[in-house]
This record gives sequence, C-alpha cells and structure tokens, in this order.
Amino acid sequence: MTQEPAPLPPDDPTRELVVADPDAAGATHIALAGDTYTMLVTGAQTDGSYCLIDMHVPAGGGPPLHRHDFEEMFTVLDGEIEFVFRGTTTTAHAGTTVNIPANAPHHFRNRSAAPARMLCMCTPAGQDE
Repeated sequence: MTQEPAPLPPDDPTRELVVADPDAAGATHIALAGDTYTMLVTGAQTDGSYCLIDMHVPAGGGPPLHRHDFEEMFTVLDGEIEFVFRGTTTTAHAGTTVNIPANAPHHFRNRSAAPARMLCMCTPAGQDE
C-alpha cells in the first residue's frame, strides 16, 4: 500500500518576492565582535522560517564561544574560517558549508591574514532581530 503525498497548500499571495542586495541603501548592517553582518533576508520576509545574513569577518575576527536555540548554516564565500564545534576544530575554505545544530557550543574565527566572507542562514529566524 503506497501513501499519496500530501497536496501542496495554496499559494499565499500576501508573501512577496525578496531580492537582497547587501550594498542597497537601507540595508541593515550590524557590527558584532569586530565583524560586519548585513541582514539580507529577514524572518519578517520568510514568515519566520529563516533569515540570511552576509558576514564579513576580518583577519582575527569572529565571536566568542556561544550557543543558541536555532540552527546555523554557514557557507564560506571567500577566505577560510576556523570553526570550533563542541571542542573540535575544523577549517572551512571557500565553497564549504558548515551546519551547527541548535544549542551546540561553538565559535568561529578568521585565523588568516585576509578578510573572509560567509553567508549564514538561521532557522527558525530570530538572529536577524
């Protein structure tokens, strides 16, 4: 006996297309732990499902050890970032994606002499607030 997939819900016409440009006038930029984070897509735009953040991490930059109640997925666009997850260190280069589960202790650091850039998706949204 095979189970039929659930039908898709109807389109929600109140939701709009989001086109994000980190250099657009009015973009929200936050300075945190020496880094610059630009909110590209917010929870308000995704009905709370996720947010997307453009992260510029200078040489030596990155937040201290922390944890939070949402998933974080990082994709390194330029440079390399050292991630410490539950005490284990991994270096991620451009093109690499790293997922951090909710509530897990972690931090990241740009150990290179050049700036690095990442996209960070948080789900559910909230980090953007």
